[in-house]
Amino acid sequence: MLYYLFEYLDTHYNLSGAGLFKYISFRSALAFAFSLLISTIFGRKIIDKLRKLQVGESVRDLGLEGQKEKTGTPTMGGIIIILATIIPVLIFAKLENIYIIILIVTTLWTGTIGFIDDYIKVFKKNKDGLKGRFKIIGQVTLGIFVGLMLYFNPDVVVKEKILTNQISQTLNQTNPSSNFGEAHKSTKTTIPFVKNNEFDYASLLGWMGEKANDYVWLVFVLVVIFIITAVSNGANLTDGIDGLAAGTSAIIVMALAVFAWVSGNIVFANYLNVMYIPNSGEMTIFISAFVGGLVGFLWYNTYPAQVFMGDTGSLTIGGIIAVLAIAVRKELLIPILAGIFLAENLSVILQVSYFKYTRKKYGEGRRIFLMSPLHHHYQKKGYHESKIVTRFWIVSILLAVLSILTLKVR
Repeated sequence: MLYYLFEYLDTHYNLSGAGLFKYISFRSALAFAFSLLISTIFGRKIIDKLRKLQVGESVRDLGLEGQKEKTGTPTMGGIIIILATIIPVLIFAKLENIYIIILIVTTLWTGTIGFIDDYIKVFKKNKDGLKGRFKIIGQVTLGIFVGLMLYFNPDVVVKEKILTNQISQTLNQTNPSSNFGEAHKSTKTTIPFVKNNEFDYASLLGWMGEKANDYVWLVFVLVVIFIITAVSNGANLTDGIDGLAAGTSAIIVMALAVFAWVSGNIVFANYLNVMYIPNSGEMTIFISAFVGGLVGFLWYNTYPAQVFMGDTGSLTIGGIIAVLAIAVRKELLIPILAGIFLAENLSVILQVSYFKYTRKKYGEGRRIFLMSPLHHHYQKKGYHESKIVTRFWIVSILLAVLSILTLKVR
């Protein structure tokens, strides 16, 4: 909202300083600061309110050290992250931007699914929460919406490099736009660490000939659904010990901010020889607000946690990360960038699959890990959860740096 106010003041009254709101970097900094203040100052009040409403976590006895002490800790703290993200975005972002619209819908939609799940667990005293099929329906519905918007909306376009001669590119550094073709619809994405690292989903339907372009949107939507579902569930599984999900997510999202900034800036896109995605830079403001919300939430969520995010937070986090990666055409980088989520997901899949296989073959189920998800395995081995979280953060930082390197290493 303030963006439009200062744009009006700058245009009609030439007000000193109003022009600063044209810059994404300035509005991103304000969004981060404002979000951090909301999550830290008002977060305390929200936690107190949750405690008064007796919105406490019912912790299952898994035989883990320090687990019983967490019983009764307020949950549904994801509300803090959502409010700290949405409010600054409404104030500082261009609300007509298609990427901002998609991200706001994603935040509210996944937040609602998580809220319903937590509500059933807390107030209905049903530990299973929202039935799995309803969660999946919600995630699939969001995937369909996001996929269709990104494919059919006329504002979602890309510009690709048209000059391949290095000398020609050097001569045109003063006018980067001359190095790019016209804006057009595309189903291309990026493959990390590969020369000429672009992959077109339409190529999967090459056997259909000219009809491929008529049906490629179906493939694209299915990919979006799969990614949103997988990353949401990965974030949900990661939220098992104090500060783990919020910390690793903040690191992942900061890396995505780099990709959004580069892809949405024609100068950087030209220099790094990457696909230019007009209007995608505006997502940096959303990301800054989101990171501020996550960092502010960590103020209360680090060991010993004063609040848990619940599914309200974890499903929202996963949905936002998935949509951001898809929007900047970096969804195939998720296994690296969100490697912690992947490891947590795989640990559960492997544990369950191996247990069922050995029970069928030997009559007795056997385990690969002491407990899954993976962070519980290390708890069983005697590591304090603060040490586990810190080391997972370090791994996440390394994966984020490796992901950013894909801009040049290919």
